[in-house]
Amino acid sequence: MADEFRHEGVVESVDGNMVRVRILQSSACSGCQVKSLCKVSGSKEKLIDVECSDASRFAVAQKVNVVGTTGQGMRAVMLAFTLPLVLLLAVVIGCSALGCSDGVAAICALAVLVPYYIALFLMRGRLNRRFLFRIEE
Repeated sequence: MADEFRHEGVVESVDGNMVRVRILQSSACSGCQVKSLCKVSGSKEKLIDVECSDASRFAVAQKVNVVGTTGQGMRAVMLAFTLPLVLLLAVVIGCSALGCSDGVAAICALAVLVPYYIALFLMRGRLNRRFLFRIEE
């Protein structure tokens, strides 16, 4: 499907219904439509945990494809980059409108990102349920 992306990987471990896949960097990333959204293409390898009801059909060292949707990639970019940028700019503009100096505005803008990323960290369980991958042989 056009709204999906695939990364080839190797099964690292199988534990219950959880399969851990090591994603390998490949030259296929250069032709991928979502390469600008994906951090996998910029790294040597990534470990991805995929919940799978039939995990027993996978074996360690088996080559598989991890499949996700472009919507997930866009949501990840929004949470990691777009919303923090908007928050940062809103605080800088708000502080400047209140007559704060540039230094104070910059410190306030950076300080407001701390609770944002803490909130993302605390919501990681909920976010993990929204960012689901599947495995294809």
